[in-house]
Amino acid sequence: MSTSKTILAVDDESHILHVVSLKLRNAGFNVITANDAEDAFDLAMTSGCSFGVGGCGACGGATIDLVITDFQMPGISGLELARKLHAEPGKSDLPVMLLTAHGLALEQVDLRRAGINVCLSKPFSPRDLLAKVDELLARHKRPPPSPKCAMICSEEVAP
Repeated sequence: MSTSKTILAVDDESHILHVVSLKLRNAGFNVITANDAEDAFDLAMTSGCSFGVGGCGACGGATIDLVITDFQMPGISGLELARKLHAEPGKSDLPVMLLTAHGLALEQVDLRRAGINVCLSKPFSPRDLLAKVDELLARHKRPPPSPKCAMICSEEVAP
């Protein structure tokens, strides 16, 4: 099983998504991208092992360790995406970083209620982005797989 972390990056601006995913991949992360919050939610809900909540990754499915999302997107916002994800079983502790050009306009209480761990204002330095990612991942350790998930996955990947 790989120890590399998987990050779901979400932004409707393709150039931002490209820069974020490129920097993260160059730093050794697995990156899954989505152009809107609806697709991101679907990806987050289907990532990882199908036998356990969130999955263990042993069967080849990537468990998402962190979500980096834009705030303002067509459809639902990054704030609403975080709320929806945290309402799902097994996703309540999923760390979320919000990228926004409206950082000062957001109330801290709204960010906390949505489960936003870090808010980074655009434009941002790629170095700052990577530092925040490392900090968040160090604070939020992936829970071990459930015994059922580990047992089923190890049977599936055994030669």
